[in-house]
Amino acid sequence: MIIQKHLNMNKPVNHVLGVLLLVALTQCAINAGAQSVGITINPPIVVAPPIVVAPPVVVVQDDYQYYPSYGIYYNSYRHQYAYLNGDAWVWAPAPRGVTVDVLLASPSVHMDFHDSVDKHHKDMLQKYPRNWRPATEHRDQQEERKDAGSDHHNNPQGH
Repeated sequence: MIIQKHLNMNKPVNHVLGVLLLVALTQCAINAGAQSVGITINPPIVVAPPIVVAPPVVVVQDDYQYYPSYGIYYNSYRHQYAYLNGDAWVWAPAPRGVTVDVLLASPSVHMDFHDSVDKHHKDMLQKYPRNWRPATEHRDQQEERKDAGSDHHNNPQGH
């Protein structure tokens, strides 16, 4: 009620205050219209996927030398020896049961397969039994025997 009385008593002042308030609000509305509010949306940053450069592929095939007297394969690419231990294949840096020098002095044959020895071992056992010798060695031994025999026959003191 006090406010009502105060407002009723000062009617000309109220008009002035009302006009001022109206002018102020109009100015705010005009200024707000003059100002622009914008939202800037930057385009997304597109990052190219990294370029992956794979190292060159080097295909190296296993290469085997087989020593039938010992049932041992040597893989010259891996520098490892393979042999059966029971039913399991063992790969080792040294042969089993024989020195490298003795193994190298024994007859051997270069294998023409380049995959796993276990896939070919049965065939190799049949083709190259433990007592296998290269054909040239057989001929040399036969010629030595012939030479020794002819010496024996040509030498009359040999009887």
